[in-house]
Amino acid sequence: MSYNTINACAQDVAFYGRLTAAAAAEGSDLPDATASRLRWTVSAASDIEAAYASALAAGNPNPGGDEAVITDQMILSAVQASWDPEWSQ
Repeated sequence: MSYNTINACAQDVAFYGRLTAAAAAEGSDLPDATASRLRWTVSAASDIEAAYASALAAGNPNPGGDEAVITDQMILSAVQASWDPEWSQ
């Protein structure tokens, strides 16, 4: 696990957009705020960090937006693992 990779993923605009979409799909009335709360935790999830690192090493120009690198299911699983029910109120 690399803090540089976690940071790059957390700052990735495409990844953040997908994370925000996941928060909205899970029922958050404030998906931007929820995504902001989850950004670092989800980026640090071991499968997401490893996939992002591998894509960077392979020269992928859009690892956070590439669904072949980080699947929607990977994002959803990390969101659900960290979800606080109060965020959907």
